[in-house]
Amino acid sequence: MTTSPDDQALLHAADTPGDGIRAVSATSLAGRQLRYYDFCMAAFAVILICSNLIGAGKQAAISIGGEQIIFGAGILFFPLGYVLGDVLTEVYGYARARRVVWVGFAASAFTALMCAVVVAMPPAPGWTGQETLAAVFGQTPRIFIASITAFWAGEFANSFVLARLKLLTKGKMLWTRTIGSTIVGQGVDSLIFYPLAFLGQPDWPPERVALIAATNYGLKVLWEVLLTPVTYAVVAWFKRVEGLDVFDTGTDFTPFKTRV
Repeated sequence: MTTSPDDQALLHAADTPGDGIRAVSATSLAGRQLRYYDFCMAAFAVILICSNLIGAGKQAAISIGGEQIIFGAGILFFPLGYVLGDVLTEVYGYARARRVVWVGFAASAFTALMCAVVVAMPPAPGWTGQETLAAVFGQTPRIFIASITAFWAGEFANSFVLARLKLLTKGKMLWTRTIGSTIVGQGVDSLIFYPLAFLGQPDWPPERVALIAATNYGLKVLWEVLLTPVTYAVVAWFKRVEGLDVFDTGTDFTPFKTRV
């Protein structure tokens, strides 16, 4: 694909001579093998599966200044996936981040299917762990559908906003796009997941659903803000070792592709 004069000017302005990092269009990397992309993909899938499998359904509470704050336990680690998603889009571009989202989606679907099959199998005579196993891994279809739907929509929103903001800021002010994309992506995720997963359940009255959704959203955004120095360091390291700074000029932003 031919790069337009405006895009060429953007890439030229983003290039910093002598730092060993070359500003390139994402379309120029089509099919190219990159050093650490596969490792990022694996890490993203592991964080996503563990966060959804272990912490999504537990209500946790801490007391701060005499006030009890209730939140979903998975929030402690799930935002790491969003930080890694930011790194993927910032370093490798939207198309490669899109492929990772689909890999995470498929991995989550397989995990849920395996849990359902294992829990449904009749236990051996004398084995007493069935109820415990079902309590831990017996994720309801409703929670699973809510989880993967919210993840899919939120992660694509996050990646799209970050990629577009990178073009608008000409690659400057990384914090504006990592935090801005998280505000949008986590908002989409929370608005879909909590009502779809828990609204109408006996232990989840509407006010509790709203409270936990709002609390989790605020904590996730706060996590992103607090992790901004870490994100800066990780992004800088990946760009340095890859020798690239990818801009999504000419990128097709549809989520319904996996080609890079």
